[in-house]
Amino acid sequence: MGQIDISAVTAVVSRMQAAGYASGTINRVLAAVRRAFNLARSWRVCGVSTNLASGLSVGPDVLRSRFLSRDEAHRLIAVLQADENKVAANTILLLLLTGARRNEITRAKWDYVNWESMTLLVPVSKTGRPRMIVLCRSAMSLLEELRYSAKSEFIFPSPITGRPSPSLHFPWRRIKRRAGLPGLRLHDLRHSFASFLVNGGVSLYVGQQLLGHVNYRTTQRYAHLMPEALTKAVASLDEHLLGEPARPADLWLPQP
Repeated sequence: MGQIDISAVTAVVSRMQAAGYASGTINRVLAAVRRAFNLARSWRVCGVSTNLASGLSVGPDVLRSRFLSRDEAHRLIAVLQADENKVAANTILLLLLTGARRNEITRAKWDYVNWESMTLLVPVSKTGRPRMIVLCRSAMSLLEELRYSAKSEFIFPSPITGRPSPSLHFPWRRIKRRAGLPGLRLHDLRHSFASFLVNGGVSLYVGQQLLGHVNYRTTQRYAHLMPEALTKAVASLDEHLLGEPARPADLWLPQP
């Protein structure tokens, strides 16, 4: 590490930019490099006296927010139910129904399912602590259907290795194309889950617990109010301020 100079670090950044990597991805690499140099300094590694990556950044991470509408969600579910890769399709469906992170579902085992409490255990979550995923009736029905033919300790094993599939990239690319959702990311299913909760009247605090967020501000970032929810909220002013319940004709409704 003592032989690394600043030009080596900037060369990595330049190559990543030329390859089209996002600013957020490059910044995460720089964060790892900074961490490595900080550890080297604290461990008194020979030749390391400064942190070469200190202060380096390529701009702010761009927050991408994509939320499914109800029609889009129904279209996606229909494609998932018809897809030929049942393991991948059912994995993606459970991601939508639970708002869980990808690895929390792909690495899930049957022993983690509590059929009585309708929960799925995540032994070690992103925060480093265990958490429980609460399962809706549709998620429970899906798992109950799958367990009758289960031959692995994992809920969604690869048919080739019997181990969790390392990636859903190729089936997801096919599925979202068939559903007419080319720009949708797997992580957007988690965004959409939070959006459906908030629009259904669930508080941010409850949403925080369901999503496994440490900070409610993270949940707030995922929240997205649909136009009809905003219209309903404004309509309540008629009764609160004027003492008159709002009539349907009085409401402004967004045009399709």
